[in-house]
Amino acid sequence: MRSMNRSARVVLVIDDEPQIRRFIRAGFELEGFSVIEAENATAGLKAATIKTPDLIVLDLGLPDLDGAEVLERIRSFSNVPIIILSIESGEQEKVRVLKLGADDYVVKPFGIAELLARGDAALRRYFRSSNKDPVVNVGPLSIDLVSRVVFLEGRRIQLTRKEYSLLHFLASHAGLVVTHQQLLKEIWGAHTVNIQYLRILMRKLRQKIEPDPGGPRIIATESGIGYRLGSKGREEWPKLG
Repeated sequence: MRSMNRSARVVLVIDDEPQIRRFIRAGFELEGFSVIEAENATAGLKAATIKTPDLIVLDLGLPDLDGAEVLERIRSFSNVPIIILSIESGEQEKVRVLKLGADDYVVKPFGIAELLARGDAALRRYFRSSNKDPVVNVGPLSIDLVSRVVFLEGRRIQLTRKEYSLLHFLASHAGLVVTHQQLLKEIWGAHTVNIQYLRILMRKLRQKIEPDPGGPRIIATESGIGYRLGSKGREEWPKLG
């Protein structure tokens, strides 16, 4: 079942083979992605338009429309990274779809580690071309928005799914105030969730990432409004013991 976690990166898989979709879903979900499945071109184009995924995995051999045409249609309104899947291994076919706007090409059968690595590379290229840094640094904290890893003074920090979702959304809006209502909707999918849940989650996150959880400086509280990741100026940060 697809996670309701809206701040997780979303991958859209357009493939008419259920076993391939299950295989890809399992791999990406282990990496913290939310996965949307589409069994044909029609469903895939609709999802690409409405769901605005961060990455698309597109099979060329679809039953209702050639995958290359799907690629062209998506490129008419979006520059989202697209990885092509195909049983065709010839150079001519690869060149054709790359010229149409694909970011990469994977030949079936394939290993999930290869697909995940190519997805990671495509997202990093997208961030660079968009002049967006995929790594957000605040004091001793480093958040890689593509690889979805967090380091505190060089040590990797293990976060729960909701803790990472909270941090990821704040990092995606670093330096800006994010309201309680925005966070409730992003993490729980509704404005009506008790705000106390958010406060508890924030307290747990700060215990893991703040050098001094009692005097938080990485995530600032904007009283009565919400939270903000990052300070307004340059500061000296204490070292952890």
